[in-house]
Amino acid sequence: MADLGQGAAARWGVALNIYLHKILPVLALPTGLILLLLLAGLLLRRRGLIWTALVLFWVCSTPLVSDFLARALENGAERVEATSMPTADAIVVLSEGRVVAPGVAAISEWNDGDRFWGGIALFKAGKAPMLVFTGGGAPWQPNAKPDGEVLISYAKALGVPSKALRTTGLVVNTAEEAQAVTTLLGRQVIDGNGLAQSTKVLLVTSAYHMPRAQRLFERAGLTVIAYPVDFQVQASRTLSVMDFVPSAGAFKKTEMAWRETIGRAYYEFKGFL
Repeated sequence: MADLGQGAAARWGVALNIYLHKILPVLALPTGLILLLLLAGLLLRRRGLIWTALVLFWVCSTPLVSDFLARALENGAERVEATSMPTADAIVVLSEGRVVAPGVAAISEWNDGDRFWGGIALFKAGKAPMLVFTGGGAPWQPNAKPDGEVLISYAKALGVPSKALRTTGLVVNTAEEAQAVTTLLGRQVIDGNGLAQSTKVLLVTSAYHMPRAQRLFERAGLTVIAYPVDFQVQASRTLSVMDFVPSAGAFKKTEMAWRETIGRAYYEFKGFL
């Protein structure tokens, strides 16, 4: 009974840690800052704080600002053909979240399929003998299968052989993905000359997320070849009046960029310590 109690406590501890990692950054995101400014302005009867909140909301909601931030995070990356990429020991596709549709069938639907299709394209081009999907999940989605299980079933339906497919255990963030993949593949492989060398992976994730993901995977001991997908800003984009018109989509993109910046700062600080 004591072991059961300790196990339950450990699970609650892990879940609490996940929630804190997701909730606490909200206070530093545009949504949290705007709400805090509005609340302070109302309580203190300071119109300046309320106007600051409104200006911040307008700025964060404009495509001009959101696209600038997203492209800055993408760091000038470009999408290339899978056939032009070098070979590696494995292709690693990071989870991107899924939606369980209403109904007893609990069918898992895409948030975005670019990472999956990028991994499939690399495998079909013969760039690695193994295709690895990370098992992303979250405690607030208990009825959702880990991403890896779902994506493996899709890959099999597209003709990828079972022996070439792998998935990690349940992971909830990029750092856990890096550690889980390293455990699955090992830090070293033996080359044709019988010499040990660092395991080389073709890493597939969103372009804005790639710098942080690549850094964490390299810290875990892997050699990383970046294959960014899911770009947030269109090519040959020109400035127009619509860039100054607020939209929910632009605000969401700004939040994404802000959160990614916080994530990079957190892991850099943690690595420094």
